[in-house]
Amino acid sequence: MSTQAADIVIVGAGPVGLMCAYLGQLCGLNTVVIDKSDKPLEVGRADALNARTLQLLELVDLFDELYPLGKTCNTSSVWADGKFVSRQSSWWEGLEGCFHKHFLMLGQSYVENLLDERLKKTGSAVRRSTAVEKIEVVGNECLTTLSNGEKIRSSYVIGADGSHSFVRDHFKIPFEIERPQIVWAVIDGTIETDFPKVPEIIVFQSETSDVAWIPREGKIDRFYVRMDTKDFTFEDAIEKINRAIRPHSLSFKEIAWYSRFSVKESVAEKFSVQDRIFLAGDACHIHSVNGGQGLNTGLADAFNLIWKLHMVLKLGISSELLWSYESERKPVAQSVIETSGELVRSTKYSQSGAHAQDYVKIVQKRAGNITGMGIRYGEQGLRGSRLFDLKVCHETQQRTVKTRLYSLLDYTQFTLLLFGECEGDLDLPEFVKVIQIHPQKCGAGYWAENSPYINQAVLVRPDSYIESSMSLDEIESPFVPPRFDKPSVEYGA
Repeated sequence: MSTQAADIVIVGAGPVGLMCAYLGQLCGLNTVVIDKSDKPLEVGRADALNARTLQLLELVDLFDELYPLGKTCNTSSVWADGKFVSRQSSWWEGLEGCFHKHFLMLGQSYVENLLDERLKKTGSAVRRSTAVEKIEVVGNECLTTLSNGEKIRSSYVIGADGSHSFVRDHFKIPFEIERPQIVWAVIDGTIETDFPKVPEIIVFQSETSDVAWIPREGKIDRFYVRMDTKDFTFEDAIEKINRAIRPHSLSFKEIAWYSRFSVKESVAEKFSVQDRIFLAGDACHIHSVNGGQGLNTGLADAFNLIWKLHMVLKLGISSELLWSYESERKPVAQSVIETSGELVRSTKYSQSGAHAQDYVKIVQKRAGNITGMGIRYGEQGLRGSRLFDLKVCHETQQRTVKTRLYSLLDYTQFTLLLFGECEGDLDLPEFVKVIQIHPQKCGAGYWAENSPYINQAVLVRPDSYIESSMSLDEIESPFVPPRFDKPSVEYGA
């Protein structure tokens, strides 16, 4: 049997694996996705895209198709004994450099199906109903053996195959799981109720805080119900919902999805093996659903990793760049676990007895994680921070057209943004796109009247984080290939 060749083999066709493949295709990489399933997800699992994910989707031509399908939500309220207690959204309203200050409530299946269709159109459809039997690192390449006997040679392998990752287990990467003994039911469906329904996240305060009501796309609503035992029925979960919302009542006209899960928390000891095998998404970090961070964190892994593989494979950047994947993403995974862990424990334990109000206070404290807009790579300054989005104008056919700065970025390239007047030629690699943003209206060029980066040259990575910045007065050669220290954990076989 012949051996196929690829740049990257991706194990797992969930949203993270599909996004890795889609981003790879944008960069001109040859990707092969392997998955045991026979089709994309149809219902259930993750339920929200945060503000940072919406920005990332704008970079790669996915936003416009997904956004109209969902329901926007940026408000949380607390109810107790059938009465309204409080409503909060300040952490969204205060976001800077962000045009979509909300979650987009939208099921994971919509993301998977769109990405699956995009891959089919590029002739890179997922290899479904297929398992991986073995992965070997041989010199400067990987050899993946499939369950049908086929072999694929590739430069890299990405394990995006979920919490029970074959790739992680195959390379014996430690993944110690903590189980805080908290069990939930999750129900998606259409409902009948006399409760004054509103499109916001509602946390109910009863004896503890064991019911959360989540708005979803279309006519669907989701309920998370903490059960505290593995031995419960669907009817037990419905009874808890009705106890939480009394004196109102609720019943389901139709069930779209019903599942149960126990909370598990873990971060893989390392995210890479021999600089050839990488883990992404649930394969390297798992946590509770509280805060809606799982899907969003996994997609951010994909956006962080693929441009680096592209730079190394196609553009001559040192493979040392790949070390930064773990050094940047592992601290994020750890902070996400801290956030979701604090949230989920607050539903059961409260010193004051005000569990739901405690929950909302934690959301406010941890808003950087929950909105995604507080994630940065580096401690201070512009380097490592997300690029603020802002309104940009240009003149076309004698009329002013308004757009967003993010619409000018390109995931396949670095972008050098010159905010102000700057003349002269710059010595830059071909993969650095230069855009000048004038402080006021000027001919056919771009201008922005209100910019936080005035008189600065800002070098932006493909994933829209800032690589470096300097004054326009000092600009000479703004692109210096980034270098990174090797992580402290040695990459063994």
